[in-house]
Amino acid sequence: MSTLPASILSHAQSLPEGGVLSPKEFLHLGSRAAVDQALSRLAKVGKLLRAARGTYVMPVTNRFGTRAPSPDKVVQSLAAQSGEVVTPHGANAANALGLTQQVPVREVYLTSGRTRKLQLGRSNVTVRHAPRWMLALGAGPAGAAVRALAWMGPDHAARSIAALHRTLPASEWQTLMSARATLPSWMAKAIGEEAVRA
Repeated sequence: MSTLPASILSHAQSLPEGGVLSPKEFLHLGSRAAVDQALSRLAKVGKLLRAARGTYVMPVTNRFGTRAPSPDKVVQSLAAQSGEVVTPHGANAANALGLTQQVPVREVYLTSGRTRKLQLGRSNVTVRHAPRWMLALGAGPAGAAVRALAWMGPDHAARSIAALHRTLPASEWQTLMSARATLPSWMAKAIGEEAVRA
């Protein structure tokens, strides 16, 4: 194996599961065309997986065989590399917070960056751009509550917020309350009404 593919593979093996490789990382080793060709060849022989255009990941090999890395780990690695905020979709948040029993079938994440699709083995993962207010409270319980409420919608707001008020830690409820000015009117109103009722 020539030095360029060997160097790329060596770097890929040093990354944790889901670590993302980009052609730009290897431009010090050769021209862009040579780097692209090396990555493409490594993907063709199964040493790397092409997750999206210009984005590669290392498959995970264990005693059961080879599989794609966890979508969650790949998405978090992309977020760290690009400086974006990336969180699970509102449907996942609603399920995790006990607002719905529905388990999302598709892997969808929300991001402050651009929308893109990733192919990880048999999994199709969508990373969808979301408005700032949906990501403002981050990945914690209050942020998850905002995304869950957005997914549940205005018709289920009162019941959902009452349930969240019972289950969220007091500090997270306060964080949610203090963010009302940044939220859509229907959500801010429902949170305020729940606070008055309590």
